Amino acid sequence: MGFDGFPPGKINTTRIPTLFFKELLPQIDDLNELKVTLYALWQITRLEGEVRFLKEEDFIGDPIFMEGMGATTAAQQRAVRAGLELAVNRGTLLKTSVPDKDDQLAIYFFHSPRGQAAVQSVADGSWRPSDGTVPSPTLSMEQPNIFQLYEENIGPLTPLIADTLREAEKNYPEGWIRQALEIAVQNNVRKWNYVEAILRSWQDGGRDERQDRRHTKKDRRAYLEDEFAGFIED
Repeated sequence: MGFDGFPPGKINTTRIPTLFFKELLPQIDDLNELKVTLYALWQITRLEGEVRFLKEEDFIGDPIFMEGMGATTAAQQRAVRAGLELAVNRGTLLKTSVPDKDDQLAIYFFHSPRGQAAVQSVADGSWRPSDGTVPSPTLSMEQPNIFQLYEENIGPLTPLIADTLREAEKNYPEGWIRQALEIAVQNNVRKWNYVEAILRSWQDGGRDERQDRRHTKKDRRAYLEDEFAGFIED
């Protein structure tokens, strides 16, 4: 399976410190360590909260990431554990453990002042992971951009349509465009002018202040079907 290239338009990005490329990358000579380190960087930038940590299950629980770690489940898990061990030995990650039922739970922090402080807090007993910790993100949760959504749900991406979508990204919030595309698919009106009509209506009428508060999801769909009936072919 090959890579089809990066799609046009805005795509989700991950900030990686320049120091990674200047000092850390030249040292890493193991593929498992490299993959685990990059994935940990991606994960940590998407976590919330003052104390951000990772567990082994945050790696092995992401099926998309694990696909590239080996041919079998056992091989994949061995590769992740080997990569984590190398990252800890190199000093990229800090490892500590906390009581977990009848066992100890290993948790990982990035080796930074904040990570060092967190490890010390674990050691002196002033911090423990909470039971209500928000589940970690996975690669499958990453949303496609609106160009991909258009191709998947409306039709082929021509140069003219690509220019239209770029203009829409300038004029409307990305969340609006996603929801308008979803409504078009739900109503089986796979036309951009229908999507754009919804967006213009939200912009003119005040989507957040008026429409969302006055209509339930079911009522809103009926409202939109009536409002944009001219775009639906019999």
